[in-house]
Amino acid sequence: MTSYARADRVGGLIQQILSELLRRDISDPRVQRVTITEVKVTRDLRLARIYFAAAGGEAVAADAVQGFRSAAGFIKRRLGPQLGLRYMPALEFFYDASFDHGARIDQLLKSIATRSNEPDPSND
Repeated sequence: MTSYARADRVGGLIQQILSELLRRDISDPRVQRVTITEVKVTRDLRLARIYFAAAGGEAVAADAVQGFRSAAGFIKRRLGPQLGLRYMPALEFFYDASFDHGARIDQLLKSIATRSNEPDPSND
């Protein structure tokens, strides 16, 4: 078993616990409507990069990052005992724009489909 597998397991556990914390315990309105999409933990388990999606795009995401930073101490205190690691990883929060890109592509595909269903005025 490689250390990558352990880092992946720790990342999954952090994602699960943090999602539950967001749902139940964190009352900051900046992070209440946020979804944790992925947690990547370094091989040495010293750094956890937490990726999230937020309804409202990048403007809401900037506020959410500030909310996460202000709640980082609380989050680390709640994560630490449940992870059972010797050292609690440092937490970094990043906006995951892939959902916005997917929504934009979906919108473009729908507009193309709508145009292809319209009658061609040059055939009249």
